Amino acid sequence: MNIGEAARASGVTAKMIRYYESVGLLAAKGRTSAGYRLYGPQEVHSLRFIRQARRLGFLVDDIRRLLALWQNRSRASAEVKAIALEHVADLDRRIAELTEMRETLAHLATHCHGDDRPECPIIEQLAASGQQISDSFKAI
Repeated sequence: MNIGEAARASGVTAKMIRYYESVGLLAAKGRTSAGYRLYGPQEVHSLRFIRQARRLGFLVDDIRRLLALWQNRSRASAEVKAIALEHVADLDRRIAELTEMRETLAHLATHCHGDDRPECPIIEQLAASGQQISDSFKAI
């Protein structure tokens, strides 16, 4: 099948298929005499695997490691679990950071009058040089 057919079958866009090939997640395919890439069921299966891993937020390097483990039938599941737990810890850190950002922005928005006055703690904090917003908003 050509790249468009592989894209439809896998749920991955043709642009992303090219990207996955360029970063080595998917082996570059041979081309027909007309220059079209050809894909088979194994490539579509790999693309679906990559799509699922991306939906879970895995980075390219982690997906590369997971693909290698998936293709290695003698793998130890402990290796897969370790990658997953590293990702869970990273997600927990990112959630904590996002929660702090949200709380800071909500606090600033609460203290902004939102009227015709030019004074606005949101702008003041964004313009504050050398201070972390999360540290400096406490004074408001």
